[in-house]
Amino acid sequence: MVAVRLLGMVIGMAVFVWTANAATENGWDFGHATFYGDMKGGETMEGACGYGDLFEQGYGLQTTALSAALFNNGATCGACFEIKCYNDHPWCVPGTIRVTATNLCPANYSKPTGNWCNPPLKHFDLSEPMFLKIAHYKAGIVPVIFRRVTCIKRGGIKFEIKGNPYWLLVLVYNVGGAGDVKYMNIKGSNTGWIQMSRNWGQNWQASGNFIGQSLSFRVTTSDGRTLEADYVVPTNWEFGQSFESKVQFHG
Repeated sequence: MVAVRLLGMVIGMAVFVWTANAATENGWDFGHATFYGDMKGGETMEGACGYGDLFEQGYGLQTTALSAALFNNGATCGACFEIKCYNDHPWCVPGTIRVTATNLCPANYSKPTGNWCNPPLKHFDLSEPMFLKIAHYKAGIVPVIFRRVTCIKRGGIKFEIKGNPYWLLVLVYNVGGAGDVKYMNIKGSNTGWIQMSRNWGQNWQASGNFIGQSLSFRVTTSDGRTLEADYVVPTNWEFGQSFESKVQFHG
């Protein structure tokens, strides 16, 4: 009987090592997942990426907050991940989910243990509906495997104009492809291309008075691909308005 049990343990360990190696070879990484908010998305709106109403902006409940190690000071906002519960058979639900990074799960350095969002841990704090697609509610936290995937978005890249007459703040959202924007440029009808800087999340800023000018944007994602949304904002724009371009990253 002891020999049989030992053989079973050896086989189980071998299977775990094989599946772990297979996951790594296929581009998967290892982390953990919890959830926050409620089934209607409460507490998941807005957040550290700068997005607003996630339903209006097209993200819905297919979202996640990232631990500090994955969030990368906001540079990963907008990226998409495929996630699967892993090696926790009593609590896992078969299948995978795809979510967009829209928030930060903040680190708590006063609590060095038991905080899943502290560096260097790779952690996803999912919306509750997304968590329940891969694990049972009572699990609370589960081990997962995850990988970056292409973001598939409807319509064109969108821009929300904020700021004041001397300083422009632009939220870029609904970005397909890699999803996370690395560089942004702006061009007014009276200017050349101007490099913008990241203010926070996917909010990009530029100094100057752009009122009365039509605006174009050049968007570069983390994979190095670039698109230009020419004259997407008309001359009569106002602060607080959003505009949808006719360009989008695919594949």
